[in-house]
This record gives sequence, structure tokens and C-alpha cells, in this order.
Amino acid sequence: MSSNKTIAKNTLFLYFRMLLVMGVSLFTSRIVLKELGVSDYGVYSLVGGIVAMFGFFNAAMSSATQRYLSFDIGKGDVAQLRKTFSAVLTIHAGIAVLVLILAESIGLWYVNYKMVFPPERSFAVNVVYQFSVAASLLAIIQVPYNALIIARERMNVYAYVSILEVSLKLIIVFLLMYFGSDKLITYAILTFGVSLIIRIIYQVYCRKQFVESHYRFEYDKAYYKELVAYSSWNLFGNIAAVARSQGNNVVLNLFFGVVANAAYGITVIVQGAISSFITNFQVAVNPQITKDFAKGELKSMEKLINQASKFSFLMALLLVSPVLLNLDFILKTWLVNPPQYAIEMISVCLLCLLVDTLSGPLMTGIQATGKIKTYQLVVGFLVFVNLPISYLFFRLKIADSPDLIYKVWLGISIISLFFRLYYIKKALSFNVSVFLKEVLAKVVLVAVFSLILNYTFDIIFKEKNLLIVGLETLIYLSLLVGFIYFLVLNNNEKQFVLQLKNKIIPAK
Repeated sequence: MSSNKTIAKNTLFLYFRMLLVMGVSLFTSRIVLKELGVSDYGVYSLVGGIVAMFGFFNAAMSSATQRYLSFDIGKGDVAQLRKTFSAVLTIHAGIAVLVLILAESIGLWYVNYKMVFPPERSFAVNVVYQFSVAASLLAIIQVPYNALIIARERMNVYAYVSILEVSLKLIIVFLLMYFGSDKLITYAILTFGVSLIIRIIYQVYCRKQFVESHYRFEYDKAYYKELVAYSSWNLFGNIAAVARSQGNNVVLNLFFGVVANAAYGITVIVQGAISSFITNFQVAVNPQITKDFAKGELKSMEKLINQASKFSFLMALLLVSPVLLNLDFILKTWLVNPPQYAIEMISVCLLCLLVDTLSGPLMTGIQATGKIKTYQLVVGFLVFVNLPISYLFFRLKIADSPDLIYKVWLGISIISLFFRLYYIKKALSFNVSVFLKEVLAKVVLVAVFSLILNYTFDIIFKEKNLLIVGLETLIYLSLLVGFIYFLVLNNNEKQFVLQLKNKIIPAK
């Protein structure tokens, strides 16, 4: 893998950040669920989802921002980098204004006239909605600064800021336990406050460290058109992604009420905690993929994509398998009284996550080429149909369990993976046969071995307590890691693992 040492170092910093965020998220979500109650927790999850639905403009431009900044750095064009940063910041400001208009018109109408919640919570729901909108606007303006930090590969910054962020979130939880006549409103206000503080810190850091982050308005019609054109195709894909994730939350509310939204909210937390491992690794790799393309080093780029896909899946499997094996025990220990439907939804969701991890590096490779029109149209359509299919199944009473939304998601993710392979072969002359042999065949082999372990351990360890689960997990992971290291990884991949290990435990 090219730049193994750089990627290993960046991965380490990002994992440190992830461990902090994951640990606090799991701890705080238990207390927040207890303090708010299932109904208010479901309301908070749904309101946040409705606001996030208007973020598809931002998500589309975020991909363009990351791609163009990394490309300019790969080319070593400082003047163009300054121009790009100022241009994308201007566009993100425009997106923030557009999201505000949509949120205060269509969104506000939906919350007050279509959303299902206890009538006496109307005032609290509207307050939460307004603070969620404000937090969303902050996140939109912050995108260019975060993208610049990633493109410059200053991953340690995320780790340091995360220490402050998780500390503030812990303070929020303890304040929630002792203060606030309406805990739902209190939680929304305090969460917004944390978002504001973190936003200011990232901006101040960028302005002091990167000269290109000093904004200067310069209207270049042709360049703005290029950025918007690239983003417009991303827009279609991101509308589909938002429709799938947040639209499904709305569909659940229509057919199952806020209890299903609470289960969905818990599922999203678990999904986010586990996917953050993979996301952090891919964030460390993605700038290298784009920079290799900018330099014309396509063979190195292909090798990096293959190995990133394999590592992403394997890291996800090491987390997902023990969780699936002990999910009932984990949820009851973590939440005491987990919401109805949570176990079923989380189980299928984690399978979706495993499939989607393989696609991440492929998506980055395709985005790096800038040729994304056909790709976004086809994959965007495949992702979008998740929502109408789920709605029709519930409407026609073909299915009566909320976990259906993830079963549909799983099927479409598998189809989308093979289309991405087809398209990246067309765009980059990517050797698909190598991917199938070195990546897909090997991860399927590991997945089958994992299933055998799960079945065996489920028979052996029937009774569950903290000691047994801990011992079971230790034995399970030892067997799985040994299988992966000796039978699945090649010599270059073993070298990368050792470099990552040496960053954590320096050799004597």
C-alpha cells in the first residue's frame, strides 16, 4: 500500500478519535434514553432526521469539496488551492441559506401537520426542531474547513478536538440528569452549544495553520460552473441516500409510531459506532487515492483501492461478529430496557454495513476521476428505491416488522457493489478480476469462517454474563484474527498491520 507509514499514522490518530467518540456515544445514549424516555427519544431522533433530509445539498457539495482540495494538493498548485477553498466556502454559504428556507417552510409544515407525536409535546418538538436547524447550518459552513484538514492529512487535530468534544458531551449528560424542567428542550439547546464551540475551534485552527483558508471572494464563472456541475450529479446520489436513511425514519413513524423511531435511533448509534472504525480508516486512505489519480499513478491507486476495501471489511467483521453473537445481552446491559424492534433492526443493519464497507474505496476512486454522471444516476436510483419499496410493503401489509427497511437496504447494497465494480472498470480500466480474487473471494472466506464460529460459540456459551461474554469474545477474536492474518492477508498487507501495531506499541 502506497504511503503505508503515513496511512498507518493517520489511521492511529483517527482511531483514537473514534474510540473517544464511540465510548461517550454509547455511554451517553443510555443515560439520554433513560432521562428523555422512549417517546421523547424517538421524537428527538425523528426531528433530527427531518432536518438532515435537507442536507442533501450539503452532502453533494461535500464530496466535491474533498475531491477538489485533495486534487489541488496532489498537483501542488497552491494558487488553485486558495481559489478552490474560497469558492467552495461561498457555495456552502449559499447552501446554508437554501437549507434554512426549506427547513422553515416545508420542514416546519411537516413537523406540525404530518409528524406523529403526543399533542402535548408540540412546543418542545418545535424548539428542538429550531435548534436542530441551527446545528445543521453550522455543520454546512464547517464542511470546507474539515475537508481541508483531511486533505492536508492533519488527522491528529480530530483526535485533540474530540477530547474536548466528548468532554462537553459528558457534561451535557450530567447537566441533563439534574437540570431542566423539560429535558428534551434542555438536551437540544446544550447539544447545539457544543456544535457551536467545535465549529469555532476548527475554523480558528484552519485560519492559523493554512494560508489557503483565508477567504477571498473571487467569482470565476467557469470554475463555479465546474464545481456546481460536479456537485449536481452528486446531488442526485445524496438525495437518494438521505431518502433512504432519513426517509425510512419517517416511514417508520407513519406505520409504527415513535417507538420504532426510538429503535431506529438506537440502531443508528450502533451503526455509527461500528462504522466509525471503517470510516476513520477510509478517511486516512481517501486523500491518497485522489492524489494518486492527480499524479497519474493509476496502478498505485488501484492497489490502494483493493487493499482499502479488504481492510475495511475485515475491520468491520472483527467488530460486527461478536456484537451479533451477543446482541441481546449487550443491549440489555447497555440500555436495560431496549426499545421494541431494536434487536431485529440492528442485526440486519450490521449486515448492510459489512457490504457497504467494500464499496467505500470504490466510490472514492470513481469520485476522483470526476466522471460521475452515469454512476450517480444508476447508483442513486438503486439507493432511492429502498424508500418506495419499504413504503409499499408496509402499506400493502406484505411485511409487518420495521427491520424490513434494512433487508431491502441489504439487497440493494449488494447490487450496487457490482455496479460500482463495472463502472470503475469502465472509468479507470480497473482490473475487476483482481478485486474479485484478492478482495471479494477472501472476505467471503472469512465471513463463512465467522459464521461457523458464531454457530459453534452460540452452542457452547448458552448462558450469558459479563465474564462469559468477555472470555467468549477474547477467544472468538483470537481465532478470527489468526485466521485473517495467516490465511487471508498477503505480505504487503501484513507489513501494513505491523506498521500500525508499531505505532501503537513501539518495538523495543
